[in-house]
Amino acid sequence: MFTGIVEETGLVKRILRKANATLLEVSAFKVLAETKIGDSIAVNGVCLTVISFTDSSIAFEIMDNTLKVTNLGLLKPGQKVNLERSLKVGSRVSGHFVTGHIDCLGIIRKRYLRQASILFDIAVGPEFIRYCLPKGSIAVDGISLTLVKTISNLFTVGIIPHTLKNTTLSFKETSEKLNIEFDILAKRSAIL
Repeated sequence: MFTGIVEETGLVKRILRKANATLLEVSAFKVLAETKIGDSIAVNGVCLTVISFTDSSIAFEIMDNTLKVTNLGLLKPGQKVNLERSLKVGSRVSGHFVTGHIDCLGIIRKRYLRQASILFDIAVGPEFIRYCLPKGSIAVDGISLTLVKTISNLFTVGIIPHTLKNTTLSFKETSEKLNIEFDILAKRSAIL
């Protein structure tokens, strides 16, 4: 379980495709504190298991299905990714509860400035828009954000300058794919 508050951005160092899984190695510093093999770390919002680490990087194995249904399959060495350690029991939840299980990929349709914020219009499959509750939470590439509005199969999120500066959203442009995880409470209410 995560909160969607990105602790740092890491740089993809190495991607090694193997028969049963792909090795992903990412540079990291903050998320290495107290991390041990077997811990969960969200990489662009995807819950991955630590298989090894050094004093400046961390490695994960990724199954083929995860590569297909997330934007991790599009990564290349040198790209930045959002990193967050799993939530400790008793810690403050500054964002919202994020499981690290991606529901779908969203595509940036528009990026524009409004007052001091950058707004993103993101398209998802029409079957997912029912999980976008007005002023509700959503995780976009692992970042806890608030929904501004929804129209048809698009939802809009606003990004404050601090979040833009400290996440990968600073360089995301139109047509790029983002990992989307809808709020677990919104998914529950859509079922009822």
